[in-house]
Amino acid sequence: MKKWLFIILALSGSALFFIPFERSMTFTETRTEQPEQFFLPLKNEDTFQLVFMHSIHLTDVIESYKVLSTNEFQLLTMEYSDVAIGMPSYAEEGQTLRYENGVYTLKYTDAKLKDFTLHIGDVDYKLDLQHKGRIIPLKEQLVRGKSYLVKIKNLSLYDKMKGVELDD
Repeated sequence: MKKWLFIILALSGSALFFIPFERSMTFTETRTEQPEQFFLPLKNEDTFQLVFMHSIHLTDVIESYKVLSTNEFQLLTMEYSDVAIGMPSYAEEGQTLRYENGVYTLKYTDAKLKDFTLHIGDVDYKLDLQHKGRIIPLKEQLVRGKSYLVKIKNLSLYDKMKGVELDD
């Protein structure tokens, strides 16, 4: 009887190892046969910002996101200080644009993405992920010159062991 109890407990413990339990933002290398996956546990904080320096204006651009219960991203706002090359100078349908104190704020009414691809350029400009008061320099954590598919997934202990956790 003890033998069967031990087997049942061992199998149950092993199964728990593969059950997804931690909601995380994942960064999976694209265009490679053996992609490396990086992850950031969300830990009940569903908002984050991507902050990068515009390569021509040399000013910061701040994109704010919320992770929805459907594991989609909702783009909330984009803030920037120059509307020249590459930055919107007017609002399209489902957007509002406000200019205040030298900052343009483009607000999105309902912009949802199931995932997006982030390219880590091989230039010495800022690309940070801000989450829970932490600043994670993505150019130091991810490989420059590579692209990553960014998604929200529930990860198991096994998934976490195969990946690399992003940290500040």
